[in-house]
Amino acid sequence: MTPIRPPAVAGMFYPADPAQLQTTVDQLLAAAAAPAPALQQPKALIVPHAGYVYSGPTAARAYAALAPWRATIRRVVLLGPTHRVAVRGLALPDCEAFATPLGKVRLDAAARALIEQLPQVGVSAAAHAQEHSLEVHLPFLQRALDDFALLPLAVGNAPPEAVAEVLERLWGGPETLIVVSSDLSHFLTYAAAQQVDRDTCSHILDLCTDIRPEQACGAFPVNGLLLAAQRHGLRPTLLDLCNSGDTAGDRQRVVGYAAFAFHVSDHG
Repeated sequence: MTPIRPPAVAGMFYPADPAQLQTTVDQLLAAAAAPAPALQQPKALIVPHAGYVYSGPTAARAYAALAPWRATIRRVVLLGPTHRVAVRGLALPDCEAFATPLGKVRLDAAARALIEQLPQVGVSAAAHAQEHSLEVHLPFLQRALDDFALLPLAVGNAPPEAVAEVLERLWGGPETLIVVSSDLSHFLTYAAAQQVDRDTCSHILDLCTDIRPEQACGAFPVNGLLLAAQRHGLRPTLLDLCNSGDTAGDRQRVVGYAAFAFHVSDHG
């Protein structure tokens, strides 16, 4: 096992300079902070994973919501889609820590041991080596939380039941946060993306486990989370919805972004 996975997309998706990165993330979190913090700790988040200039404000809406529990959350289970290396099921990395310009994030060996014998879980250093869908969340987590360990999973073609089984083993209590990394539609016109993404968000809010990859690139981990949410009585709240045409891109080919927080339902 290699000790550390170095950052692969620093300087592309987010600043490579540590001081600039910290300032960028802190400013995004400050701008996203709600005037009245949530009364209940989120158990799970869905957060986009594009370059910070595009989806950073939306991602920050999710991470700013963690502020009251920054010392409570000690484990983050982070699931994201693979963009470069195909994976069947879910892949753990072959390392002991992930590094960013802000420092190292240690991986949770105890959490790893809970799932590594499951048939749908494998190990793939290649799937993690250049993957941005997990990495871009780490600087936000490093600034939003105090001390935490990470369990990153690159998710390929996996049915909701397979992902939900992994989440069940890792569910834990208030110390464990689940983060699913996903953007929404890709490369539609601005108006078409707005319509498609609103429909996708309504499906997520209804806990429908049939989201398709063309609706959300993280559809496989999203569907698994939605199945687990059904079973645990979690209800999602839409924190933000926009697309790259709203932030830093042209409006002919946009990518959609949404952030959700999942809480235990008052009625569940």
